[in-house]
Order: sequence, then structure tokens, then C-alpha cells
Amino acid sequence: MVLLLGALVIAIGTALAARSMFVGSSAPQAQAAPEVPTGPKVLVAQRSLPVGTIITAESIGYQLWPKEMVQDAYFIDGEADMSKLLGTVVRSPITAGEPVTRGSLVSPGDRGFLAAALGPGMRAVTIPVSAKTGVAGFVFPGDRVDLMLTQSVKGDEGNDLKTTETFLKNVRVLATDQSTDTAVVEGKTVVKAFSNVTLEVTPRIAEKISVAQTIGTLSLSLRSIADNQSELERAIASGEVEIPAGASSDDEAKAVRTVIAKPNDRGSTFVTGGDVSRFQPRGGAKKDENAGPPVPVVRVTRGKNTEVVPAGAKATASLLSQQSQGYANAAKSVPTGLSTLR
Repeated sequence: MVLLLGALVIAIGTALAARSMFVGSSAPQAQAAPEVPTGPKVLVAQRSLPVGTIITAESIGYQLWPKEMVQDAYFIDGEADMSKLLGTVVRSPITAGEPVTRGSLVSPGDRGFLAAALGPGMRAVTIPVSAKTGVAGFVFPGDRVDLMLTQSVKGDEGNDLKTTETFLKNVRVLATDQSTDTAVVEGKTVVKAFSNVTLEVTPRIAEKISVAQTIGTLSLSLRSIADNQSELERAIASGEVEIPAGASSDDEAKAVRTVIAKPNDRGSTFVTGGDVSRFQPRGGAKKDENAGPPVPVVRVTRGKNTEVVPAGAKATASLLSQQSQGYANAAKSVPTGLSTLR
């Protein structure tokens, strides 16, 4: 009986010890399980939004957020109208996944709105356009355009020379008339005419635009979105942008944003009336009617001195005579023999 009682006590103790071990091992696993936020949906940034970014539908979205961390400055789903935020401008930088606050955005009409939309060191200029020179209203805030200058100048023989020159490239549109957002009705973009376009440029380019408006007519040329990659390749080839080896996709995207944010006023192209119609005069320097046919010349170099001699019968004979005399004098002054070579 004593042995049976002892065995029973040992069995009960072993069972209790095993139970405590299983409970202790399962407790950490239950604590390590991630907690799903049970609070409301808060408006957050879908990507990094630097200062001056114009808010679009792709840049923000709603996400579940812990209830105890929700603040009054957040935009909450069901209480805020996200459509009213489209076209606003980021006043302070917002990182990806960070909640968008009311103080971080500037709405059109607010004080300092346009200044917040400008990048560091950039300026805003406004130019008048029409349906003909403004791509028939198909230019929207955030698009990139080229600027063309059309003018009439005096050509050869006093004829008017018609010419158009693309003197600015990759310029960002800030606003059309006094609107910085895209009109959307029932999910469709509305194309409307405008009479003024506000552009983001450097101080130097702002001066060029001011002068260009007094010279001739300015027209807009809408750029393709696919030009971003070609602009990046051109900038890399010219050394303007350097992408280190093994750069991540984020680094490449940052380089692309850096390139497309810069307007370009170099490498302008032009077309004259002669390039369009054979009946229009071509540009170029006016020829001198009194000047004779071009005379070929010969460059003669003696030591460090170079002389330009017209190529002709007398000039050639004189040149040969001088060369022969020079060779003769050189031959007299140079002694011969093996000792000289030594």
C-alpha cells in the first residue's frame, strides 16, 4: 500500500510539472502575435512627399490606425472629404506611411499657397496663352511643357524671315488661370480653356521669359511622361547626375525626380520659313556682293611663327624660293661627317 501511494504521488507531480511546462512555452507565442489596429482609418502618405508636392489621388490613401494614437489633426475616413484635398500643396515634408495632418497642407486661396508650391530657389511667372498657343486646354497643373517663341526678323535682301525657336524645355506648370487642381466630373477629367499659365522656373529663365514676351508670340508644347527616362539618360551621359553602382530603385527614382524638376534653357532648336516652304527665305549671314570669290590660302610655319600666304602662281613661286633658300642656308650651317653624328 505504501508503494502504491508513493507511485500515485509521483505520477500526479509529474503531470502537474508537464502541464506547467506546456503552458509556459505557449505563452510567448501568444504575445508575439502582431496586433491588428482596431481604430479608424487615417489618411496617410503613399510615398514620400517633399515640400511643394501637389497632392494627387495616387499620393495619399486611408489606412487603419490605433485608436489611442489618433489625433485631432488627422484626416479620418468618413469625416474628411479627400476630393477636397486634391490640388493642395505640401507645406512640410511627409514620409511614406506617415499620417497627413491639416497643418502640413496648404489649400488654394490660402496665404502662401503658391510660395509653398515652388521648389527651393525657383520662381513663378505667368504668361498669357490662347486655345491655339495653349494646346487647346489639354495642359493641366503638374504637366511639363516646352516654350516656343515665334517672331519675324529681317532676312536677306530685306525680306521678313519667319522663325520659331524652342528656347525652354521641361518647365513645370503650376496653375492654369487661378486653379491648381484638375477639374473632375463623375470620374472624368474636364478639359477647359484658360487664358493664363503659371510656370515654375529659375530666376535666370524668368528673365528670359519676360524678354521673350516682348519679342514675339509664346506657345506651349506639351511633353510626354515617357520623356522622364530619356531626360535621365541625357543627364547621366552629360555628367549632371551620377548614380552610384548598385543603386536601389529608390535612389534611381530620386535621381529621376531631380532631373525632371529642373527646367532646361540650353540646346535650343529653331526652324525658319525656308525649312517649311521653298518659297520662304532662309536665314543666315548676308553675303557681300562686292566681295570676290574666296581665295585659298596657305599657312607657312617657321619655328613658332605662322604666316598666311594667298595661294597663287606668284605667291607659290615666292614661297618655293624662300623654302629653297632656307634649305640651302641650313645645309651650309650643318657640317657633315661621322664625327658630327657622334
